Amino acid sequence: MTRPLPQDPSIQQLALQAKQSQLSRRRLLQGAGLGATALALAACAAPGDSSAIDISESDSSLVWASWPSYLDEDLSGHSPTLKEFTKQSGISVEYRAVVKDNVGFYLTMKDQLALAKPTGADVIVVSDWMAARLIRFGYAQKLNSENIPNKVNLNSSLAQPDFDPNRDYSLPWQSGFIGLAWNTEEYPEGLSAVEQLWRDDLKGKVVVLAEMRHTMGMLLLSQGVDISQDGWGIDEFKKASAVLEQHLASKHILGVMGSDYIDTFKSGEAIAGFARAGDIAVLNAKAGYEKYKFLLPGSRGTFFTDSLVIPAGAQHKTNAEKLMNFYYEPANAAEVVDWIRCVSPVDGTLEYAIENYPKLAENQFTFPNASAMSRASIFRTLTTTDDQAFNAEFRRITGKG
Repeated sequence: MTRPLPQDPSIQQLALQAKQSQLSRRRLLQGAGLGATALALAACAAPGDSSAIDISESDSSLVWASWPSYLDEDLSGHSPTLKEFTKQSGISVEYRAVVKDNVGFYLTMKDQLALAKPTGADVIVVSDWMAARLIRFGYAQKLNSENIPNKVNLNSSLAQPDFDPNRDYSLPWQSGFIGLAWNTEEYPEGLSAVEQLWRDDLKGKVVVLAEMRHTMGMLLLSQGVDISQDGWGIDEFKKASAVLEQHLASKHILGVMGSDYIDTFKSGEAIAGFARAGDIAVLNAKAGYEKYKFLLPGSRGTFFTDSLVIPAGAQHKTNAEKLMNFYYEPANAAEVVDWIRCVSPVDGTLEYAIENYPKLAENQFTFPNASAMSRASIFRTLTTTDDQAFNAEFRRITGKG
C-alpha cells in the first residue's frame, strides 16, 4: 500500500485542531496547569535566572531524564541511536527513565529550578502544558539554534505553539494518542467504548492514568464534551469526575497510575484501561505478538505532545542541543519511532519509513492520516480558574497532582 508523502492531511488536521484548542499566549501561560500545591509553590518562588555556566566544552557528557519506553532499545536494553550519537559526537549520555507523570517529576526538582541550580538532568521530556509552565517561570534555558540546524525539520503544525511561538525554549520529542487498551488473552471480547470498562467482569482489573488531561479527557469525551473547544467548564468536569470517583470508591479501578501502569499490564494485575498507543506497541513488541490491543473508542481519544526542555541550572546545554539536533535528523527520528511507535515531529520521517520500514509507515497511530486524526482531540488550554478547579477536583478524588 502506498501512502501519500507529506504534506499528509493529518498534519493539516493536527495544525487546525491545535489552533482551535489554543488561546492567547497569556491565557496559556496562566492556565497550563499544575496541581494546586505545585501552583502555590511556583507562584511563591521568584523565577530563576535560566542562564547557567555551560561546561560542555570541558565535559563531554549529559543526563537525559525522560519517560519509560520512550527510546529505541536493542536486546541488551541499550539504545542503538544513543550509541551512534556518542560515536559521532564523543558525548556520553546517561538516559534516566524517571518521569512517571508531569507533576510528580516537577515536584522533584522545583527547588533547584527556582534557584537555577542543577537538577541532575541536562535535558528533560515533559508534556507541552508543563513545558509552558517551565518557560513561564524562567525555568527553561533558551536554545541556541545554531547548535540545532536540523530544527528546520520541525513539522510546521508544532512549530508555533502560543506558549513558545518560535520554539526558542522547547522542541517536540513525540506526540501520541490516548485510548482504550486491553489484554486480548485475558479479555478476548475486547472493548469499543469507555463505558465498557465498568463491566462487572473487569472489576479490580482496570487502570486509569495519573495525567489529569489523559484520564479526564477520555471521560469527558465519553460524555459528549468536545475537550478541544471552549464552552464547557467545572460543571461538565465534575459530571465526568463523578464516574471516576464512583469506580475508585467501589475498587473497580485498580489504580490511578503514571507510567508504572505498563507494569500492571505486564504482570496481569490490570487487563484493561486507558493507555498510550506507543506503550501498547512496545508491550506487543516485547511479547513478540499482539497480546494487547489499542483503539480509539467511538467517543474519540486524546492527542498529546511531549517536548524536550533544557532546565535552568543545567550545565551541559551545548551537549543537549547537539543531542536535539541528532534526533531531528529524519533517519534517526525514524529509528526511534520504529521502536516506540509514537508520532514523530520531524519532517522526512515518513519518507524514510516508507523506504526502510514500509509496514511501520502504514501504522495509523504512528503516521496518522486525516481519518485517524479526526478521531482524536487535544485538551483545550485552560484558564487559571479552570486549571485550579480541575486539578483540585482531580486531586481530591485521586490524590494525584
